[in-house]
Amino acid sequence: MYLNSLKPAEGSTKTRKRIGRGTGSGRGGTSTRGHKGAKSRSGYSQKSGFEGGQMPLQRRVPKFGFKNFNRVEYKGINLDVLESLAAETNEKVFNFDFFKAHGLVSKNDKVKILGRGEITKAVEIHAHAFSQTAISSIEKAGGKTVAL
Repeated sequence: MYLNSLKPAEGSTKTRKRIGRGTGSGRGGTSTRGHKGAKSRSGYSQKSGFEGGQMPLQRRVPKFGFKNFNRVEYKGINLDVLESLAAETNEKVFNFDFFKAHGLVSKNDKVKILGRGEITKAVEIHAHAFSQTAISSIEKAGGKTVAL
């Protein structure tokens, strides 16, 4: 076997479409571009978002409001949920691993304790943020809040 005898596998290559090489080639004349119009001209380039004269999507969609991409989103957990968990598990310390183990949060969530409901047991709660009503309710019951 020699290098000059090597050939690609049968059917693995195709001959390229030769455009604009006269009428005998079958692709002469308009050279597969059709008749007239901007796309048939040389040097044509379409603006991005152009929809053939129809009002483009980026102009049709209303533009209101503002969404801060630096915002910090918290997963809220209310005191009544913690009260029921404390009654079920007799746990004194609620931390992120506890919340994750009980399906309240995912691994990338940030936790904020919210003030709906009442807590009666003295518990220690570790979370990323607390509402003012939650802090006052926890401390009134003799508990402790720890910000992560």
